[in-house]
Amino acid sequence: MTQPLGDTHLDIAQFRSGAIAIRSVIGGTFMGLANLVPGISGGTMLLAVGVYPQFISGVAEVSTLRFRPKVLLMLACVVGAAGVAIGGFAGVIGSLLDRYQWAMYCLFIGLTLGGAPLLWRMLRPLDTTVMTSGAVAVVLMALLALTDPERIGTQAAPGLAAYTMLAVAGFSGGAAMILPGVSGAYLLLILGQYRAIVDAVARAADGARAGDWMVALQTLHVLIPVAIGVGLGVVGVSNLVRRLLANYERATLGFLLGLLCGAVIGLWPFNDPIPPQVGDIVRGVALTTADLVAAVDPEDYRTIKVLPSFAQVLGGSALGLVGFTASWGISRFGR
Repeated sequence: MTQPLGDTHLDIAQFRSGAIAIRSVIGGTFMGLANLVPGISGGTMLLAVGVYPQFISGVAEVSTLRFRPKVLLMLACVVGAAGVAIGGFAGVIGSLLDRYQWAMYCLFIGLTLGGAPLLWRMLRPLDTTVMTSGAVAVVLMALLALTDPERIGTQAAPGLAAYTMLAVAGFSGGAAMILPGVSGAYLLLILGQYRAIVDAVARAADGARAGDWMVALQTLHVLIPVAIGVGLGVVGVSNLVRRLLANYERATLGFLLGLLCGAVIGLWPFNDPIPPQVGDIVRGVALTTADLVAAVDPEDYRTIKVLPSFAQVLGGSALGLVGFTASWGISRFGR
């Protein structure tokens, strides 16, 4: 017995809705993990798995007080998964980065580049507008990669100035969540707020898991200003990108493709630590004595880029391929 055409259309619509929901959860998880890693953009992960346009359109729509159930479900999947990933894996990601930084960065490079074929298909054939906007984005990402995040100090004591800085950092991080290729965590490093925010998230999550709500509540003086800034950044940039996509689609998509590819510039995985010396500045503190130098945590050492060993080339290539295949496959699911 032949199935009615209307039922077929309904099945296809339900499948697509389910596919977007699944991709939203996966994209939100990757987004949350990416925002814990300096140099990697949460927006890149949404773009890589193919839910970026839906996300920014959904945020912009909700900001105008329009509430459609399908849009709310998609946003809830992304935001909920990102929140769970940030709260549950802040300590794990930090530990993995400390022990296996090159491996983690190789994996994230693959995840990042896995979204390029999706944009490439949307932009064919290339024209001058696409190539120019893409080249501008790559140059901007190269300049960002040259920025030294250690040149600005760490967080100040609690007060209006410190809370304002946390809100500014949250706004920058929220905007970076929306712009593929721009790392929110890296901007937090540049603003000197990365460690304060990540530590507060980790303490709040640890306190909540242990049932010690007083510990969790003690982090709110950091998390609330950041959350306000993130919300403003996400809403503002979402509306901007949606307007640009509506009015200058090819130029905007070319720019996003450039951000996606240019993000890899700042993700060179192979680095060696350089112990600090008297006179250096680490996390905003001037090392004026040998005792201060000895007290520096090795995690805060500067690094220099080095060539990988043969084993690292093989392992890094394998991890990059795994990441690429994962994000490329997810971006095609339900397409």
